Amino acid sequence: MSTLLVTGGCGFIGSNFVRLVLDTEPETSVVNLDKLTYAGNPENLSDLEGNPRYRFEQGDICDRECVDRLLADGAIDAVVNFAAESHVDRSILDSSPFIQTNIVGTQTLLDASRAAGVPRYLQVSTDEVYGSLGDDGYFTETTPLDPSSPYSASKTAADLLVQAAHRTFGFPAVITRCSNNYGPYQFPEKLIPLFIANASQDKQLPVYGKGNNVRDWIHVLDHCRGILAALRKGNVGEVYNFGGRCELQNIDLTKKLLAALGKPETLIKYVADRPGHDHRYAIDCSKAERELGWRPQVDFETGLKETIAWYRTNTEWVSRVTSGEYRKYYAEQYAGRVDA
Repeated sequence: MSTLLVTGGCGFIGSNFVRLVLDTEPETSVVNLDKLTYAGNPENLSDLEGNPRYRFEQGDICDRECVDRLLADGAIDAVVNFAAESHVDRSILDSSPFIQTNIVGTQTLLDASRAAGVPRYLQVSTDEVYGSLGDDGYFTETTPLDPSSPYSASKTAADLLVQAAHRTFGFPAVITRCSNNYGPYQFPEKLIPLFIANASQDKQLPVYGKGNNVRDWIHVLDHCRGILAALRKGNVGEVYNFGGRCELQNIDLTKKLLAALGKPETLIKYVADRPGHDHRYAIDCSKAERELGWRPQVDFETGLKETIAWYRTNTEWVSRVTSGEYRKYYAEQYAGRVDA
């Protein structure tokens, strides 16, 4: 029986990855270490309660004693690090949690993993470390790192620490970088679930600037399949990009959502642009296709339809997630710019 230590497994991508592993690898068990910050929701994995191959541990990746304890018995075959503060707008409001979790936490995991002799480590990163593209071209694994926000700068620093551990110590690490994810269990401060929730309640949809920023969209399950492929087949020291080959301007995506929900475009509310807003992201994922045998399987139209259906079916989940701290953040972020 193989055992993975998955950090941040109660988050959006992490919870989908945990479920994918348990569904597709019957000889693998998962230990899920999650601090349960605002975006870490144990309800995302409530269906796994009682599963003998799944164990949850609440804890912080910055806590070396906690990480050492989980790695102490030598049963962990690989560490997969999803744990991160991940929202650009939050990093602009306060970067300190991003520095702590994304940088200090990553280094803590690296040190503990090296000390325990962990045979495999995978760092889940983002295409935002590459910065912004113009109207042409694609991010490749050799694109220079050029982050624009405190969030992407912290993820860039984490990637460099992972690369340094490999080059200095021969540490068996792999890095994956991905374009914008969508799908079930995404925290509703991100564009797609936020707009589904707002439109369903006839609330305004806050679109930054003119809405002409371009993002490459990938279904979360395609991303998770890529991470698992990189974990099992990727070459140590390498970076693998994953994208959905689906570029859309934010305004075009917004109109698609409204049309699918049967809501009028009058709900669109243009708001002041985000500081340092990257113009365009687009991923060249040919290396992953060539070396890992991976390809995106979920076409965007199907994936978006299924995602809308999931959020409509799970309104109680959305209601619980959007209470408390999230509501206070939402009011602060869009104060004076849109009716919350």
